[in-house]
Amino acid sequence: MKFDLLFYARPAIELAPDLIGKIIVRRIRQKVFRARIVETEAYVGSHDLACHASKGRTNRTEVMFGPAGRAYVYLIYGVYDMFNIVASEIDDPQAVLIRAAEPLDGWSADLAGPGKLTRGLLITRAQNGVILTNDRLHIVDDPADRRQVVATPRIGIDYAREWKHELLRFVDPTSNALSSKKGLTGAALR
Repeated sequence: MKFDLLFYARPAIELAPDLIGKIIVRRIRQKVFRARIVETEAYVGSHDLACHASKGRTNRTEVMFGPAGRAYVYLIYGVYDMFNIVASEIDDPQAVLIRAAEPLDGWSADLAGPGKLTRGLLITRAQNGVILTNDRLHIVDDPADRRQVVATPRIGIDYAREWKHELLRFVDPTSNALSSKKGLTGAALR
């Protein structure tokens, strides 16, 4: 069963670890792709120097300022689309980046990294702003959830000064599909 929008309407720091073990469902025409989320990162608002909203409200970040449960998809390095889920409430720009997932149901794809994940699931900027309760892109619970969640610092945000050390990346340390093993030694178990 799909999550309703209330599931997403909470701080990103709470939503991000709860997404570990959940399943992304992507329907393209008659084909359904499912993948178990194993790595996320929380971006906790305009005061978070790694969050796009720290630069203010722009056309690109407008969806982050809207209701929770929408896709925030943006282009990075002119090459990769990044899939985020808007969290919190209206005018509190928070989001969770989906960094990695494990393909399910015998489907084979490398989803170990946010750019690989969007390519494998065919998520593009065309999905930006899409409500995640639709049939083409949504998240469901996994009744066989076996998750273990570890918190580490986020990756690739050295520009964010003190925010680069915050434990806002969440991973299932048992997964082979993580984008990086960085920070797993001595990481905090949640």
